[in-house]
Amino acid sequence: QVQLVESGGGLVQPGGSLRLSCAASGSGFSINAMGWYRQAPGNERELVADITSGVSTNYAESVKGRFTISRDNAKNTVYLQMNSLKPEETAVYYCRMVLVTSILYPPRAYWGQGTQVTVSS
Repeated sequence: QVQLVESGGGLVQPGGSLRLSCAASGSGFSINAMGWYRQAPGNERELVADITSGVSTNYAESVKGRFTISRDNAKNTVYLQMNSLKPEETAVYYCRMVLVTSILYPPRAYWGQGTQVTVSS
């Protein structure tokens, strides 16, 4: 049973920083892409950043230059360093991983439970 467990959310002042982590627990899988999404109240879930197994990264335009996604394959963990945070970035942040659990089945996406990030003074 694969589970994604997120941590690092919280309350931060505008201009502040947070680092989110998401670790995949379980065994018998390999991880392809990893990513972070966010969803604010009344809005659709949107991509923040993702990173492939080859460490190629992709960012939403609004976070380029401020957010950095990285991965530690040995720990099955993806990180999101968020700097210069803005109030409009208040949302629930979700991690997503595409895992291969068997050669018999295609890769499947797994989601974390979400972690709240609130940017407010």
